[in-house]
Amino acid sequence: MESGKTIRIATRGSALALAQANTVLSQFEAEFPNLDFELKIIRTTGDKLQAVPIADTNQPLPKGLFTKELEVALLSGEADLAVHSLKDLPTELPDGLKLAAVLERADVRDVLIYRRSESQSYSAKAPPSRRQCLNPHATIFEFSPASTIATASTRREAQILLLRPDLKVVPIRGNVGTRLQKLADQDQLDGLVLALAGMTRLHFRIAPDGSLHGEGVPDGLLTSIFSTEEMLPCVGQGAIGLETRENDPQIEALCARVNHRETYYCVLAERAFLHAMGGGCLSPVAAYAEIQGETLRLRAASFREARIGRGDLIAPLEKAIEVGKALAHKLLGVV
Repeated sequence: MESGKTIRIATRGSALALAQANTVLSQFEAEFPNLDFELKIIRTTGDKLQAVPIADTNQPLPKGLFTKELEVALLSGEADLAVHSLKDLPTELPDGLKLAAVLERADVRDVLIYRRSESQSYSAKAPPSRRQCLNPHATIFEFSPASTIATASTRREAQILLLRPDLKVVPIRGNVGTRLQKLADQDQLDGLVLALAGMTRLHFRIAPDGSLHGEGVPDGLLTSIFSTEEMLPCVGQGAIGLETRENDPQIEALCARVNHRETYYCVLAERAFLHAMGGGCLSPVAAYAEIQGETLRLRAASFREARIGRGDLIAPLEKAIEVGKALAHKLLGVV
């Protein structure tokens, strides 16, 4: 690497994005103490649309809106690499860019968040039919019929309704803190589903009694964690991806030092599955790969037009992409 050159790491400016970028920065600084790194904060189209009031649109944000401006910075030479929540990175990257590395994956599970019973507001806005007493670690099965659960994911919506078709699922936007505050403030919301990995990276803590704690977390919130059998994760959930220019061997060499081999193979399989299912489409799709020794197991599901396709394949690590494609073709044949 050229002496004196500062390596610029592009990132979004949200609290979660900065937490992830600082994780990457710390790993680079530990691996390369003689090199200089800096974060370059870029506001994306998705960040701007997050500010649109939820009442103005009930549609989920398309894939790519949280990555485009970072990719422009890479292609223009304004940044040397970009940090992404891998679940936000489309499977088809712009010409000249590549996924160079993936950090070790965090917990992939989703978490159900709800108000502690005594903190619920039993005002005129919350009629008796909506009142419920939920104990710590309450599962989705303990919510009253017609309870309203908020999520920003069509994948989560589909799986919630499979578990509890008598519930109502509504969309929600904003960063993690904003969503938690909406749950605490709005009587019409009974629960909220978020990724556990993002909450952990924001240093939120789930106590043994299920209560949620952390800077800016409203009082009186309880949690219950879904198993991956109940709620299969989205492609790339819990993983941080590093995107670089192609044919940039110096930056690629840096990324190779922080790449987590097992996670990389897992997300290769998951992203190959998603690409074969139609890329970054908004259809509810879930996939989760795990490694045992030198064997990869991929579980996936597709929820389209009220029909469900599920699959499970096992293959050697070096067949990660092939197993992703094969499982997608299997599901496309039954969906």
